[in-house]
Amino acid sequence: MASVAAGKAGRGNEDFVGAVPTAVVLTDGAGGVAGAELVCRHDVGWYATRLGTELLTLLPGHPESPLPVLLAEAIERVTDAHRDGCDVTDPRSPWAAVAMLRLVDDRVDHLVLGDATLVLDRVGGPVVVTDHREATICQPYEERLATLVEGSAEYEQVYREAVTVVRDSRNRPGGYWVAKEDPRAAEQAYTGSCPVAELSGAVLLSNGASRIEDRFGLADWPEVLAILGVDGPGEIIRRVREAEACGAVPADDATIAHCTDPAP
Repeated sequence: MASVAAGKAGRGNEDFVGAVPTAVVLTDGAGGVAGAELVCRHDVGWYATRLGTELLTLLPGHPESPLPVLLAEAIERVTDAHRDGCDVTDPRSPWAAVAMLRLVDDRVDHLVLGDATLVLDRVGGPVVVTDHREATICQPYEERLATLVEGSAEYEQVYREAVTVVRDSRNRPGGYWVAKEDPRAAEQAYTGSCPVAELSGAVLLSNGASRIEDRFGLADWPEVLAILGVDGPGEIIRRVREAEACGAVPADDATIAHCTDPAP
């Protein structure tokens, strides 16, 4: 079961979610910054959808290939698809976070790259797989900005510094990693496996949906799984949207894939 919601009225959701009988993939598109159209004719939604589609094409035919290897191949294919006519190495060209789940015989493999989240509903309690490397880089700047008057000269200076540091840390040692033009980024993904018998389900969330726990603290992960089991992913997104509205927080695209059986 999946649920998607765009963050802005009049604009489509720039995430992608899809599944085949043995795998599910979620990609959270990012970019769309000022001047992006000058370096790449493809938008964020195109990148997320193309990457997700390539992964779903590769996964069924290579059940024993490590997930980072398949992600690297998918990144390479997408890069080749817009290398001509686009500056794929420019930091303004689109990129994506990725979460994947794959069933192979009696085991489930997973991968997370970037700020997507994957929660395994495992015997003994949920196992949460998420990548905090970008958030760790952003945190000092967010704390400084919270003490400043928005629109002031000092605020704008700190904001510009933050944008530069975050941009320059992308796909760099000591920074954070996402799917963009370089397939070697896939080597930095968080991966793992567990016996399928130990799972009763799993959920993949874009960072706009994981806000229910990691930003707003409306529910911990066992509670999130309980909500999903009763009301489905749409209820998670509804609660996130309500919290965004109450706190005057800009809404983000929110996407959830909920696997209610061990197999996606």
